[in-house]
Amino acid sequence: MFGLGKRTELNVLVLRDADVIAAGVRSALAEAVPGERPGLERAAALIERAFTAPDADLRARWVHERLARAGHEGPADSVEAIRTLRQAEPGLSLRAAVQLSKDAAAYRP
Repeated sequence: MFGLGKRTELNVLVLRDADVIAAGVRSALAEAVPGERPGLERAAALIERAFTAPDADLRARWVHERLARAGHEGPADSVEAIRTLRQAEPGLSLRAAVQLSKDAAAYRP
């Protein structure tokens, strides 16, 4: 029947590897000479901040990156932005693109 088919939907999965990076920086910090410590401590703080960023922020940044790469300069939740996002990511459903674009429009870095 029309409309009852199961549609495969692309879900945006947020992957984080900041914990692996943080472990490497901590290891380097443990072996660092005094002149290297300030830079490594600053790097560790930046990694910690990135690691604690909410998933919604990461998805919003993902959308903004895709839109910027495609040359879109208008609002992230416009019809044109949704069209551009779906062209950039062909497997993205209309429903997912609309939700992601709304989330991206609400994002304040």
